[in-house]
Amino acid sequence: QVQLVESGGGLVQEGHSLTLSCATSGLPGFSIYDMGWFRQPPGKERELVATINGGGAMANYADSVKGRFTISRDNTKETMYLQMDSLILEDTAVYYCNRNPPYRHFWGQGTQVTVFS
Repeated sequence: QVQLVESGGGLVQEGHSLTLSCATSGLPGFSIYDMGWFRQPPGKERELVATINGGGAMANYADSVKGRFTISRDNTKETMYLQMDSLILEDTAVYYCNRNPPYRHFWGQGTQVTVFS
């Protein structure tokens, strides 16, 4: 059974940083999959935040986080990360990881990030 488990969220003041982790299990050939971080702000639709290719050399970001967030992965640990710097109130959301494009059966519980002023 494939599991993607997000962790690292929390309550953080504006301008500070957090690092999220996405630990995968049961996903054969993790390194062949493009992966992504997604988020769902309160009362809004889920949106794509950042993507990374299987080898980890190519990343893309939503305009809203470009220059502040960094996506990375460690294929030996089958884990993906999201370094979030200079957090702003608008980054408050539940953050999820998934393949890119996402596969509906892979959505996990997500991890809550709440930014306060």
